[in-house]
Amino acid sequence: MNLGKLAGLARNFTTSALRRGGHGGVPGENLPFSIENRYKLTALFVLFFGSGFGAPFLLLRHQLLKK
Repeated sequence: MNLGKLAGLARNFTTSALRRGGHGGVPGENLPFSIENRYKLTALFVLFFGSGFGAPFLLLRHQLLKK
């Protein structure tokens, strides 16, 4: 099997898989959270990244306050 035919088969497979998947190429459709409300999305991002950034400082404070 030559390289051109193999590339054509791969291209046809990916396009048919996309059609069967039904995702339609809509941005944000496959995300596990909604991106419609920008203020809710901002609050979720602040909580998610803020908890990861603040955890070491809270743990350090806890260790320093222990007797």
